Amino acid sequence: MSVKVRFAPSPTGKLHVGNVRTALVNWMFAKGQGGSFVLRIDDTDLARSTAEFEQGIEDDLAWLGLLWDERDNQSKRFDRYEDAAARLKASGRLYPCYETAEELDRRRKVQLSRGLPPIYDRAALELTDEQKAAYEAEGRRPHWRFKLDGKRVAWEDLARGHAEVDTASMSDPVLIREDGLFLYTLPSVVDDIDMAITHIIRGEDHVTNTGAQIEIFEALGAPIPGFAHMPLLVGADGAALSKRLGSLSISEMRDLGYEPIAITSHLGRIGTSDPLEVGASIQALGESFAFSKMGRSPARYDTADLDRLNAQALHAMSYAVAQPRLADLDADLGEGFWEAVRPNLQKFADVIEMAAIVRGPITPVIEDAAFAEAALAVLPETIDASLWPTWTNAVKEATGAKGKGLFMPLRLILTGQSHGPDMATIAPMIDRDRIVKRLKGEAA
Repeated sequence: MSVKVRFAPSPTGKLHVGNVRTALVNWMFAKGQGGSFVLRIDDTDLARSTAEFEQGIEDDLAWLGLLWDERDNQSKRFDRYEDAAARLKASGRLYPCYETAEELDRRRKVQLSRGLPPIYDRAALELTDEQKAAYEAEGRRPHWRFKLDGKRVAWEDLARGHAEVDTASMSDPVLIREDGLFLYTLPSVVDDIDMAITHIIRGEDHVTNTGAQIEIFEALGAPIPGFAHMPLLVGADGAALSKRLGSLSISEMRDLGYEPIAITSHLGRIGTSDPLEVGASIQALGESFAFSKMGRSPARYDTADLDRLNAQALHAMSYAVAQPRLADLDADLGEGFWEAVRPNLQKFADVIEMAAIVRGPITPVIEDAAFAEAALAVLPETIDASLWPTWTNAVKEATGAKGKGLFMPLRLILTGQSHGPDMATIAPMIDRDRIVKRLKGEAA
């Protein structure tokens, strides 16, 4: 059986880390087994869905390298949902209910006060045709519930192992609202059937939904796909993921300077037995993925780990890969420059500041004018690859400074910073006139 999975985001907002982790695990599982990945836009809520958000979803997935093999919109498939609803109505599995939200809320409170579970009591099944007509006459429109079998639904979950849901403890789910809008459950099942989805991979907060959906698959006479319910993300401290981090969109992360491979490596490997390191490529992440590596505990989302992986990705980036981006930032000073500065990059845009070291302008930091004057006096006439050892030895002889007392003042004067790229490599890239000006305390 060829693996086929789907990611079905709603275009009512931007993709955030939780969404992308679901998309990523689906993509890795499929690609690791030579299968296919379907992007299915859940835009049945026409009032809230926008073309802008839909385009943003596509842009974010493409930027991350999560390219899809098939693409569809649920808004184009209402006829299929109507057909399925008609079949369920004809078989008595989808039935009309006329209670208002207020009436249902009062009923739940009464059940709770009596120590009963607050599940729907199926009172609508007892309505006569006359009662239904009376409700219609007063302007009520029904919502439609799926009649559960009330049994133990079991499956072998790829992420959780053996799983069971007792649908007798659940309310019959609403599949169609009073205004005729299809809720998520029925369109999702119909699409999974029509598109021959073999595995449904999502968060463990959908486990209960799966029990109901399996019964809908059965009621429609369709084969049951495989399921995997992943542990959810939590913060670095093990508490619920903060709203600030949990809602951080991929477009915002891109603007903050994170690399796609750092994001996918982080989200793809947290909560697994794989080392938290940058993958060689998105394809390599897929090839190494297995649900057997995924733990049962919540995955800890720590931005410190993401920052580390981002730096790791930059430190390993070749000049050939970096060159077009360097050119876009007007910071392409050649391969030697890239090799010198990349070990110090945390975000790619840091290269702009690094380029200023070579071509200016920077404001030198001079803590000892006499030291700077002495260093200027022994500055070699020719600036070449031997500059740093030759010059520092001469400055040492002239001032008696050594160790940090020798190298740090020179770094501060030439770069304006107390840290940065290897001076033996970067210093020869600065022309002599600029070095002279900086030694004199002039911005250059």
